[in-house]
Formats: sequence, C-alpha cells, structure tokens
Amino acid sequence: MTLQTTALLVIDVQEAFNEIEQAGARRNNPDAVQHIVRLLGTFREACAPVYHVRHASAEPDSRFRPERTGFAVMPQVRERPGEPVIVKTVNSSFIGTDLEARLRAAGVGTLVICGATTNHCVETTARMAGNLGFETLLVADATWTFDRTGPDGLTYPASQVHAMSLANLSGEFAEIVQTDDVVERLGRVTVSL
Repeated sequence: MTLQTTALLVIDVQEAFNEIEQAGARRNNPDAVQHIVRLLGTFREACAPVYHVRHASAEPDSRFRPERTGFAVMPQVRERPGEPVIVKTVNSSFIGTDLEARLRAAGVGTLVICGATTNHCVETTARMAGNLGFETLLVADATWTFDRTGPDGLTYPASQVHAMSLANLSGEFAEIVQTDDVVERLGRVTVSL
C-alpha cells in the first residue's frame, strides 16, 4: 500500500438515500457518512487519490434520476477540484464508465471502497474490483444499507443484510476493514515517506 497507488472510491453518497430514510426506510450504520468524511479528510491530507461515483438512474420513478433532488451528492462529501466524478447507470462503478481505465492510467493498485448501499452498488463494485485484480479494502463502518424484503416475503433487517454482504465479499473479493484501520495504514505509509 503506497499513497500513489491507493485510491479512495466513494460510491453513491447521494441525497436520495436521505429521502429514502425520511420516507420511513430503516438503515444500519447511522454514522457511516461521518466515517466517509473522515476517510476523505485522511486521503486528502495525505494527497492520495479520491474518486467519486454517482448513480444516474434511467428508471422513470427513481429518486436517482439526474433531474431530481436525490441525484445531488450529500454536501459533506462533495468533491473538491481535481477529484474525478464517475457517473454510472448500473450497480457496478466499472460498467459503462471509464473508471478502470482512469485507475490503471493513474497506477492505482489498491481501492478503498465506501458508500452506499452495501448490498447493491458497493458489493457489486467490490466484486468487480477484486475480479479485475485490484487489492480491495471495503470499509464496513463507512457503508450502509436498508431493511430488505426477500422473495419469501420475510423482511431482513439492514444490519443482517449488511453483515451478509460483508461475509460474501470477505477473503475472496475484498478485505473487510474499519475506518480506523484505513486511517492507521495510511498514517504509517505517510510516516515512512
């Protein structure tokens, strides 16, 4: 892990998720956005690369349509000048975008992934990152999801859905870490320069 080859990927931290929660959906990890803010601060201070991803839905009623208020990024995680914004239309940040090409051109070999939601765009992106050969770290306390009703009609709590996604990814596709782990690792790299 080096500063030049490690990038933070912030996935879909958009107002639509606040709107979904305000409409009554139950989520886990209420402090996830605060952890993402901390990760952003750490990467920016270390001058390590940061990439932002936004979801632009083509579904007619989606809160993530570009012309709707939900498409906007949450203000506390807004990109800064020079930080690329990748716009996607499907779950994976790699499909239909130039993300992989950008990362390869920049020499990035390690991706630190955070954002929303754990079991959709975060998990799909992490799976592809691992398959594409990137060393992938998924920050468990800097991602979240919502309760989910299965085809059996049972509703599974967000904490359980989140935990299952992490279990699916662990080892084969990604290393599951916490914000503190990433901050500590980046700090050790910074000191060693």
